[in-house]
Amino acid sequence: MTDDKTATLYRMILPEEECPFDVHAKSLLEEHGFTIEEHILRTREEVEKFEDEHDVATTPQVFIGGRRIGGSDDLQRYLEA
Repeated sequence: MTDDKTATLYRMILPEEECPFDVHAKSLLEEHGFTIEEHILRTREEVEKFEDEHDVATTPQVFIGGRRIGGSDDLQRYLEA
């Protein structure tokens, strides 16, 4: 794990849904003292565009020190290491 305590978090908040994995990732980052640069994806089109651009299948996606960590499960493993 890097000493960098700044994270970039891409997460989905749609009018009809807020992903629980996204909420969990944000909570984990806050619990570990990270400053979070948050990017909210507010439409299904924004979510799909982000997933295509980053070649991922889900949100959230967390980046620390310029490196993609992954989703909430990946983040949890990263923080435990």
